[in-house]
Amino acid sequence: MANVADFYNKNGYFPEITVLSADEVADLQTKFGELEENSGKEDAQFSLHNVHLKHPWLMDIVSHPKLLHPVRQILGQNIVLLDSRFFCKYPETELSKPNGSPFVAWHQDIRYWGVEGEVVTAWLAVDDADSENGCMCVIPGTHTLGILQHKTAEEEGNLLSSNQSIPTHLFDVTKSTPCPVNAGQMSLHSGLLVHGSDPNRSTRRRCGYVVRYVSTDAKPIQDPDRPRSFPATVVVSGVDEHKHFEDHSPPWFSIQAVTS
Repeated sequence: MANVADFYNKNGYFPEITVLSADEVADLQTKFGELEENSGKEDAQFSLHNVHLKHPWLMDIVSHPKLLHPVRQILGQNIVLLDSRFFCKYPETELSKPNGSPFVAWHQDIRYWGVEGEVVTAWLAVDDADSENGCMCVIPGTHTLGILQHKTAEEEGNLLSSNQSIPTHLFDVTKSTPCPVNAGQMSLHSGLLVHGSDPNRSTRRRCGYVVRYVSTDAKPIQDPDRPRSFPATVVVSGVDEHKHFEDHSPPWFSIQAVTS
């Protein structure tokens, strides 16, 4: 694998990292299918939030050695899982949306997180994600611009719960770069990176498992515009000498050995 940290620090993201084997992908798709069936597609779009605390198979994924290895190159050995969420974008014909086709407006994750420190997001593909079904797009280098202004989105269909969007005059939208990933692959991106995604124009589901990590020296901060709590944080690598976040590790979870 190329030096993840060098590329990430320059561009704000790293694409196409293979994490899961074919058998692991099949197992993930089967188990997610059960969650989807139990919750319904409307909730599976964005409401399967922090369910890693309920399912050992998801803790196996968020602590998977091939997932954590590149994250450690960026954050170091001592890592806290901050949050996780399944994010499904269904074909337009499957879910009727009277207020526009579902898309994700240009935004920065850190705007919503109430964290001081680098937040690394792993976007692990449950399904193949490409330009046709609305894969994530990034604006390389925008992680160096600081937190940009976010306004209420004007276009209907924005899947962000805050319904915010960064005005495009604040960055160079012509540098938009798709981040396609096959099922079992992931991309990594900084919490400061401007990114978004177009509607799913295909006949295929586009589902990803989004997991956010911070170094143990990161800190929660008070954001009066968007108060945050962290009810699902788990130490997944190394040791936490700072104790800035409570460890909510399920009793059946143990940290795997750290490997560089």
